Amino acid sequence: MNAYRSKSLRYPWPVALHGLACIAAVALKRVLPIPVKNTYGEWIPWTIGAIFTTLGVVLCLWAIRTLLDRQTTVLPNRCSSHLVTCGPFRLSRNPIYLGYTVIMIGIGMVALNPWFFVLAIVTVIITTVFAVRAEERHLLSRFGIEFERYCRRTSRWI
Repeated sequence: MNAYRSKSLRYPWPVALHGLACIAAVALKRVLPIPVKNTYGEWIPWTIGAIFTTLGVVLCLWAIRTLLDRQTTVLPNRCSSHLVTCGPFRLSRNPIYLGYTVIMIGIGMVALNPWFFVLAIVTVIITTVFAVRAEERHLLSRFGIEFERYCRRTSRWI
């Protein structure tokens, strides 16, 4: 298959991975609870968690809107037609996955569930190893030196 037509992933599983991590965090809190001492009152962790969750949603929506405006695919299992380096992609090469992770941290704060933080880290590692690297190989084969320049000036996550 031509590199220009190849897809980075067969299935858009990073979305599913983050969803499964959230389900696992809820289940782990029931099975192996990690005690959390909240000395600040209910509203402070809830407010901070709500802010994180909102920031994550806004980041995801901004990135999706930027991809759609540039007329390229949002789905990681489709072939990219354009290299997008503007909007949130100026700050991170993976703003949607970063947004998912920030949402997980926000939910963990609202729920006072440390398993969300643990599984957010695990999810970032798994997503990087199996999805991000495959997507980067696809973009390198598709856009070559232009993608290499973008990688030099923009970090993978933050």
